Amino acid sequence: MAWTELFLLALGISLGLRFWLASRQIRHVAKNRAVVPAEFRDQIPLAAHQKAADYTIAKVRLGLISLAIETVVLIGFTQLGGLDWVQSQTTGLATGIWAGLALIAAVGLISSIIDLPLSYYKQFVTEAQFGFNRMSKGLFFGDWLKGILLGAALGGPLVFAVLYLMREAGQAWWIWAWALWFTFSLLMMWLFPTVIAPMFNKFEPLAEGTTRARIISLLQRCGFDSDGLFVMDGSKRSSHGNAYFSGMGKAKRIVFFDTLLERLSEDQIEAVLAHELGHFKKKHIRKHLIFSGVSSLVMFAVLGWLMNASWFYTDLGVTPDLANGPQAMAMILFMMVMPYFVFPVRPLMSWLSRKHEFEADAYAAAQSDYKALISALVKLYEDNASTLTPDPLHSAFYDSHPPAAIRIQHLRQLSGGAA
Repeated sequence: MAWTELFLLALGISLGLRFWLASRQIRHVAKNRAVVPAEFRDQIPLAAHQKAADYTIAKVRLGLISLAIETVVLIGFTQLGGLDWVQSQTTGLATGIWAGLALIAAVGLISSIIDLPLSYYKQFVTEAQFGFNRMSKGLFFGDWLKGILLGAALGGPLVFAVLYLMREAGQAWWIWAWALWFTFSLLMMWLFPTVIAPMFNKFEPLAEGTTRARIISLLQRCGFDSDGLFVMDGSKRSSHGNAYFSGMGKAKRIVFFDTLLERLSEDQIEAVLAHELGHFKKKHIRKHLIFSGVSSLVMFAVLGWLMNASWFYTDLGVTPDLANGPQAMAMILFMMVMPYFVFPVRPLMSWLSRKHEFEADAYAAAQSDYKALISALVKLYEDNASTLTPDPLHSAFYDSHPPAAIRIQHLRQLSGGAA
């Protein structure tokens, strides 16, 4: 089978599967819209349940539009000659590695511009329709511009270094490039809480009081060293609530969205944080890093093999720039087509993520009041308009967290089935 046929087959399977899963999700959520599931009937009003159903369906439909645009752009870049055209425009600007860097930057900027209208619609139509948007148009475009500039400042040198290794480090270049990429990823994890995140949000220390005292007591019980407790002004963009910790080593920070602190009681906040700490204590972050490292090494190895195969370019309708080297084009094509080949294994990744969520819930139930965690989860499901009735197969592919009913049932079983 020719590479063109194999690519089109992978593209067709991935698109067909994604459209089928989306249609299942829409039908299943709509079918269960009229009645609140029995286990939530005393906690979730029918109006909130219907809002979650409508919000879920709206997001899935928007995702289908995004998928259609993504497919058209992919075919346009490859089979219809888009990448060749961009390459012809950038080749005259520079030579060697700089020409490759210009090509990657141009494709990245074009892709970002193409994505912008749909992102705008999602924020100011879909999110606004359901009462979640709090972002101004100025902030939206400011974030977009900051993202581009930050990507250029941080990603530019990394891409340049990888292109250099691809050209000069011999057949084993992909090992050195992977080591550089993985080191860079670790560095970003370390810098994110103190350097990158403050570019987009304000972080204030959590005020003194009983909430802070309870959290510090929980941290001490769990043996968690933190660089501080912070409140993030998430409300300037959205009314969704969340909590997380980020960073590495002594740079770990615990961050609460201000919207979360406004809605949950102290018992619920403690339980939610105990869940997040469960990910740390169960070494989920370390396991994720190991998995990410191994899988990315495999990806670099595959790229190293494909880069030297002429059919990888020509069968996708692309003519590599042999004068300046095909390295940049190889990176672009690889990033474009590989997601369609790995999509069918996505349920495995989701299963692993849900397994970690169950383990973190179990840890939280041992360190805090499991009833507070259940009530907090129900409150967050309601406030964030998360559907209580996802299609099981759609959930298996896409959801990193277990469905609400299964998750809460698991928590009750951990505590002897008490209500």
